[in-house]
Amino acid sequence: MTSKPDIRDLSLDELTRHMASLGEKSYRAAQIFAWIYQKGAWSFDAMKNLPVELRDRLKNNFNLSPNTIAQRIISGDKTTKFLLDLFDHEKVECVLIPTATRTTACISTQAGCKFGCKFCASGIGGWTRNLTCAEILAQVLQVKEEALKHKRPLSNIVFMGTGEPLDNFDNLFKAIRTINSQKGSGIGARHITISTVGLVPRINQLARQNLQIELAISLHGYDNESRNLLMPVNRKYPFDELIKACREYFKATKRQITFEYILIKDVTCAEKAVLSLKKAFKGIICKMNLIPYNPVSEFEHKTPSGKEMTDFRDRLEECGIHATIRTPRGRDVAAACGQLRIMHSEKKRS
Repeated sequence: MTSKPDIRDLSLDELTRHMASLGEKSYRAAQIFAWIYQKGAWSFDAMKNLPVELRDRLKNNFNLSPNTIAQRIISGDKTTKFLLDLFDHEKVECVLIPTATRTTACISTQAGCKFGCKFCASGIGGWTRNLTCAEILAQVLQVKEEALKHKRPLSNIVFMGTGEPLDNFDNLFKAIRTINSQKGSGIGARHITISTVGLVPRINQLARQNLQIELAISLHGYDNESRNLLMPVNRKYPFDELIKACREYFKATKRQITFEYILIKDVTCAEKAVLSLKKAFKGIICKMNLIPYNPVSEFEHKTPSGKEMTDFRDRLEECGIHATIRTPRGRDVAAACGQLRIMHSEKKRS
């Protein structure tokens, strides 16, 4: 482990207090923040409006290096996936996803995942540790740098990479406040999405954060039985309890909720699912992202046909549920969560 703390673990208030403890003017903290989060500096030497003595002191006391890129691959649709090698050689992924209307960074929050969803490669091999605030922010900065190379300013952040974001709540929200701050990355709260497998106490905590961020629920089932098949977390936080938490979240925030729903042939793509979801979502303003299953070799699931998926979407719409089939991105570069990380681990073992 690096012997020096990472300066990106400090909030602006913490950095301001640190500057004061050094006898520096408080505005120096804002200058440093601007260099890191707005100008993309990866070294203290680049911060030319700081006195040389302060730059040297920062260099001696803090780390500001990027995560090591173990692999970088670009899809035919311009999705760019990074496999990052952290200080302890844990691997995580982040992804640049450009579309016609936005440029999105998909960010990881944990090394591995505890929750073992039966369609996702992130949990294969289990969970090792939470990422620090600095490791989360470094991913954002690295994807932002890549986006600017393509003259595509970063517009959106989704925490949908490796790990369960709400299981790393404190580091996640410390990073989000820097991303959202006008003195940090300046990305609006409504352009930041947190995806969760459904940790009910954390959803309740999220409602109290007073941030207009977007919430995406990885539902992937239409009742307890179907969700139990795919998501072990449902045994701790059952379907009905999760839907109740979503109702309370909507009541507290008045924010639309997105339900992520994977389309797996003969598992989730069925008429009885439509009727169950219609009942569950009554009284919640929401939309559904229907996600065609992205095959993972460790699981035997199959993707429904195009007609099966569009028929399912149309039935949801008839029931008053706005649903969109998400266009798969980066399949040619193993862009589904955890796939590149697992492929790298298998190569290393072999």
